[in-house]
Amino acid sequence: MKPAEEYIYNAPENYRAILMHLQAFIVRNVPNTDLKFKYRVPYFYVDNSPFCHLNCTKNYVDLVFKNGHYLTQYTNFLVADGRKKMKSLRYTSLKEVNDVVLTAVLKDAYQVRNEKFYGK
Repeated sequence: MKPAEEYIYNAPENYRAILMHLQAFIVRNVPNTDLKFKYRVPYFYVDNSPFCHLNCTKNYVDLVFKNGHYLTQYTNFLVADGRKKMKSLRYTSLKEVNDVVLTAVLKDAYQVRNEKFYGK
């Protein structure tokens, strides 16, 4: 098993389901993703560049977007928590994961990535 997958499967039981759902959802909905283990967390790369990462803390699971300050969809759900560029979606239970919001934010992040950084 790869280290990123071990991180997910070894997470506390109450967060494992969230992490597994997010992993599967990202792989299904974001083209050309590759799950790596960087900075001690599962990191999703798209076409060999960082896209987002998962972080399990004591109180929640964070889906972090490196360039979150550019995102425009569902900004009321995005948490900056003192960070200048990164923003995240936070979950304390699987019930909190809104697939409509998640889809829109992932599409927005993918579009921002392509437009701002790759001119596509």
